[in-house]
Amino acid sequence: MSNQLMYALKTMFDPAWMVTGMVIAMVSIVLIDRASGSGPDDSADAAGLSSIGTAAAPSDPNWTLGSETCAKCHAGEVKVWQSTPHWRTFDELHRRPAAKEIAGKLGVSSIKHDGRCATCHYTQQTDVATGNVHAIAGVSCESCHGAAKNYLDVHHHYGGENVTRAMETPQHRAERLQTSIALGMRNPVNVYLVAQSCLRCHTTADEELVNVGGHPAGSLDFEFVSWSQGTIRHNFVRADGKQNEPSSIERLRLMFVSGMIAELEASLRATAKATQKATYGITSAQRTARAAKRIESVAQKIDSPILDELLKVFGSVQLKLNNETQLTKAAEITALLGYRFASETDPQTLVGLDAFIPPASRWK
Repeated sequence: MSNQLMYALKTMFDPAWMVTGMVIAMVSIVLIDRASGSGPDDSADAAGLSSIGTAAAPSDPNWTLGSETCAKCHAGEVKVWQSTPHWRTFDELHRRPAAKEIAGKLGVSSIKHDGRCATCHYTQQTDVATGNVHAIAGVSCESCHGAAKNYLDVHHHYGGENVTRAMETPQHRAERLQTSIALGMRNPVNVYLVAQSCLRCHTTADEELVNVGGHPAGSLDFEFVSWSQGTIRHNFVRADGKQNEPSSIERLRLMFVSGMIAELEASLRATAKATQKATYGITSAQRTARAAKRIESVAQKIDSPILDELLKVFGSVQLKLNNETQLTKAAEITALLGYRFASETDPQTLVGLDAFIPPASRWK
C-alpha cells in the first residue's frame, strides 16, 4: 500500500485526525459567511470568538478568568509557568530601567495600566463590581490560549457527569476540541494557533512604540521550537498530568514550519502599519522578507502545495510604506494557510527537515 493511501486512510478513520476534518469544515462555513456578509460576525467578534484564520488577539478582560481557574485541572502546567519569565513579568517589568525609559518617552505613567503595554506583558481582567480593568498576572494561560470564559466548560467536559478524560470517546474528543476552538480557545491540537499567540507579542506591531519609545521591533531571533520546548514547555495533558512530556519529532516538524508561517503572518501585519522610513518599517520589512526566504527554503525540500500557495501570496505584495490594505490581506490569507498546514500536513512528509529542527541543546 502506498504511503499516500495509508495517510489518506489514517486521515479518514484515525480518531486523532477527526478533529482536522471537522474544523476544516467549520472554517469553510465561517469563510463563506464572512464573504457573503451573513453569519453572526458582530457577536462573534464581540465575544472574542473567531480564532481560526484570524490574527491572534489579546485576552479579552471581560472573558478572562485567571490562572487559578486553570490550576484546578492543570496544576503541573501552572507550576511550570510560575518558574518562567512570563510569570515574573508581573512583579519585575515595571521596575526595569529599560521599561521605565520607554514609558517615559511615550508619556506612560503606569506600565501595568497602559493598554499598549498590558496587551502583551500582562493578563488583564475586568472587575465585575466596578467595571475597571486591571492586570492580574504577567503573560499567563489565557494570554496564549485565549480568554477562557466562553470555552472553559466545553473544553473539560468529556461526555458526561462521571466521564473522565481517559474514558472519553474519540468522537466526543473531536467534537469537544472543535467546539472549544470555535469558542475562542487557541488549542494546541493545531500548533499554528499557538505559534500565532507567540508571534503576536514577539513581533512589535506598533510604529510609535519602536520609533519614539525605543522599544525593540520584536524578538528577531524568535524560533518557535527552540523558544517553546525548553523552560516554558508544559506538556502534562498527554501524560495525564504525571510528567512534562517532550514533543514527538512528528509534532516538532509541524511546529518548525508552522512557526515560520506565523512569523511571516505577524511580520506582514507589522509591515502593514509602517508609514515612515525608520527603524520600525525597515526592521519589519526585513523580517518579513527573511521569513518568506525561510519558507521558500523549506518548500524546496518538501512537497507542499500549501507552502507553494503561500509563496505565491507573498510574491504578489510589495513591502513598502503605507500599504496596509494589501499587506493585511496577505496576512489574513497567510493565517488561513498556516492553520491548514498544521491541520492537513502529514508529518511524515516533513522528514527531510529533521536536520534543520533545533535540537534540545538549543532549546531556551
